[in-house]
Amino acid sequence: MAELTLVGLRVVKEVAARGSFTAAADALGYTQSAVSRQVAAMEDVAGAPLFERLARGVRPTRAGVVLLRHAGSLLDRADAALLELGGLRHRLEGRVALGAFPSALGVLVPRALANLRRRHPAVVTILREGSTPTHLRRLRAGHLEAAVIAVGADLPPYRLDDLRIDLLIEGGLVVAVPETHRLARRGTVDVAELEGEAWIVGDGGDGPQFGVWPGLSDTSRIAYTVRDWTARLGLVAVGLGLAVIPTLAADTVPSGVRLIAVDDPRPVRRSAVVVTRPDRSPSVDALVGALREEGSAIATSVGQSGP
Repeated sequence: MAELTLVGLRVVKEVAARGSFTAAADALGYTQSAVSRQVAAMEDVAGAPLFERLARGVRPTRAGVVLLRHAGSLLDRADAALLELGGLRHRLEGRVALGAFPSALGVLVPRALANLRRRHPAVVTILREGSTPTHLRRLRAGHLEAAVIAVGADLPPYRLDDLRIDLLIEGGLVVAVPETHRLARRGTVDVAELEGEAWIVGDGGDGPQFGVWPGLSDTSRIAYTVRDWTARLGLVAVGLGLAVIPTLAADTVPSGVRLIAVDDPRPVRRSAVVVTRPDRSPSVDALVGALREEGSAIATSVGQSGP
């Protein structure tokens, strides 16, 4: 029993579009006899001629018009199915474990993971928070596929020569102040103007973003020591002290907090980078790409340098 075929429908559609068996054969890369056989097979299914032969070319009969009206949607659905099946064969999937230091988890990493999920929903990401030394140990031990870490002249000289490194964002430090503070309306202040202020510092890591502004004298007073970034900024918002934060975390400040730049002759510069083992998978490549893209976007928004 004769049946409709995708090849037959494509040939009939091409003949109707071009008005000629010969032109359809040229367009499809078939011989004219092959086109004639496909049309004849479809006519067997239809039980009637599909084309009327004219002096120059052909035109669809009533049966041909009916078949063509359905052929377009059938072929479109078949093409969509093939495209989706091809996507299943080539889509990225698997599990990727990512480590990141706390301030990178405020904006950069969440945005990158959302970016990755939109583009590659079959890639499952596992997130680990911690310090840079911990992440480097986990990465080399195979417990992580990638780690977002901070590097800078004021930080320990981590050994990275055996790893692949991609720059995400270069930045510095800013000071978070209550919106009622005397310096809140200033875009930039001299470092000497921070002398004698009370500070909210962190106890969960090392480096200048966890303490008072680097280089200040002993007149600075530590008001509170807390681990969590949200708690630190919450204490700033109600006027209990100032806090040093990296520009990477600039988009995480709550209402009631203003950020000011500091004119310091010894500025602290840091970079956020993502490190991986050299032999990374396509899924890890996609994750690194999403991190780089979001790093560039954040750098643009705060006037810093991206990759």
